[in-house]
Amino acid sequence: NHSENIHVHIVIGSIRTREVERKPYMQKPRDWREGMKHSSTAQTMRHLRVEVMELCESAGLYQIDLLNGSKERVSEAEYWARRRGQQKLDLANAALTVAGQQPRQKKFETVKVACRGEAPPFAAQTARSLKSPTGAFVASQTRTLRKQISSVLYRATSFEDFSDRLLQQYGIAVKESRGCLSYLPAGRTKFIRAKHLGDKFDKAAVLSTLQANTERKPKAQFKQDAIGKLIDIQSRMTEGKGIGYKRWLTKHNLKVMAQTVKLLQGKGLTDEDALNQRIAELETKYHDTLAVMKDLEGRMKANKELRYHIAAYTSTKSVAQQFNTAKRPAVFKEQHRAELTAYRVAGAYFKASNITKLPSPKNLEAEYAQLASEKAKFYEQYKEAKEELLKLKTAKQNVASFFREEEQTQQER
Repeated sequence: NHSENIHVHIVIGSIRTREVERKPYMQKPRDWREGMKHSSTAQTMRHLRVEVMELCESAGLYQIDLLNGSKERVSEAEYWARRRGQQKLDLANAALTVAGQQPRQKKFETVKVACRGEAPPFAAQTARSLKSPTGAFVASQTRTLRKQISSVLYRATSFEDFSDRLLQQYGIAVKESRGCLSYLPAGRTKFIRAKHLGDKFDKAAVLSTLQANTERKPKAQFKQDAIGKLIDIQSRMTEGKGIGYKRWLTKHNLKVMAQTVKLLQGKGLTDEDALNQRIAELETKYHDTLAVMKDLEGRMKANKELRYHIAAYTSTKSVAQQFNTAKRPAVFKEQHRAELTAYRVAGAYFKASNITKLPSPKNLEAEYAQLASEKAKFYEQYKEAKEELLKLKTAKQNVASFFREEEQTQQER
């Protein structure tokens, strides 16, 4: 389907051609007897998802979690509206390109239908097919609603603040009923439940985000004493700019040169050789600290992965031991497939890493804290070297541009 991903198609016949052995996920005789019509129950679909995930895992392929919901849930109608709309937009843009015209829109957005009541002609039919009884465009409205809720959610600090901001900024009402949240956008008469929008919009996720916003420390604002760059007045004037723009450029360059001279005098780098030597020293320090930080980040990542697998291994070890002594291993394996899979993955990780004795989780946590402390120390050195290096390189460029412009002015005289 030109999506450049590996996916699975499962084809199941409507009539069972032969009787099979009953599995734990089979509930009724029609699930295993010959001549019975197939029924896709929730247990059957879960079994197929687990099979697909294990197949991808054994092949070393990236696998998304098919057993849990996504943070932002896209309905089937919304998916097909985007896909068909994009196809029609591509065809329309191709026709415009052949005619020598520049396309104004390259990405299909159903949001435009919901927000402003307008859409390209090729999107009208798609939008009409998604119209709900209340007159709203369901696919476009849910996508817009997600963006609006997210923009408010990460700025609010309490549920009251969250609901007030939604109502004031976007006219969206939010209510809680039986422990679940529902949202009512402007122009609709029926609330949209959070489960239709995604897991991050339900009550638990919203309250967790609001709590995190409250505990988040405000970032300290540092005033940057950076210097600007000189602008080539001659090249700008050839673009047809007026005399007023030339006066502004002259004043701007004078301010930039004043900042440049102040910086170089403050650091005692008015000599060109001293400036070049200092820039070379800063470049060496910059690359050395960056290399150390990359090494520390790699060790922190390995430490985190090891702690994850140790936790998975210790939490599922008892299940693996029970499986070895189970009277009905096949049934036990089907009931505890997720735990046994996590146990095997952890064991494979230890074997690949040549780990014969598991380290203490407390020691690993202490090691991670030490690595994080060292990284923070080297990051400060890296940051200081980078900022000073950029300033001095800009100052050197400004000085070179200034004398080059002075030479051109003298030659013209």
